[in-house]
Amino acid sequence: MQELTRDLLIKIGEDPDREGLRKTPERFGEAIRFLTSGYRQDPREVLQRAIFHETYDEMVTVKDLDMFSLCEHHILPFFGKCHVAYLPRKNIVGLSKIARVVELYSRRLQVQERLTQEIATALMDTLAPHGVAVVIEAFHLCMMMRGVEKQNSKAVTSAMLGVFRTRQSTRMEFMELIKPTLNILR
Repeated sequence: MQELTRDLLIKIGEDPDREGLRKTPERFGEAIRFLTSGYRQDPREVLQRAIFHETYDEMVTVKDLDMFSLCEHHILPFFGKCHVAYLPRKNIVGLSKIARVVELYSRRLQVQERLTQEIATALMDTLAPHGVAVVIEAFHLCMMMRGVEKQNSKAVTSAMLGVFRTRQSTRMEFMELIKPTLNILR
């Protein structure tokens, strides 16, 4: 990784031996390993460490989870908020594990659409709830600092599984719970 970074610096016209860049190949290697650490984790294992059998059958919502990822098309950051809900059947999960699953999938090269679906599917498959809903609202630097240069644009994606897809009242309850944070719904 360090040699590739050094070569890249040379190809863009930089001197990798100048003071400010000498340690950049090493620092970049550490940064990219961290930013792609989600490939080395299994979301189902993370969730299964904190599954509890409870009779609770109302919606569980965790909103405003900070999310940072890298666009797989340009390897530029996109970041925003993730909102997750599930309707338990017989299992609940520690709330921090939901945040960990968001983090795990975010720490991969991604597109926002797939990220949204992967979070929802992992929760659905592992917890077997009545349904799962995920909404992500994010700013994409690939749209903000290059290309169309639209600094105020925000992408909003959703994945609705189970009763969140089939029962409009359940979907609307979730959307109402996250409404204060979603500018698009105001």
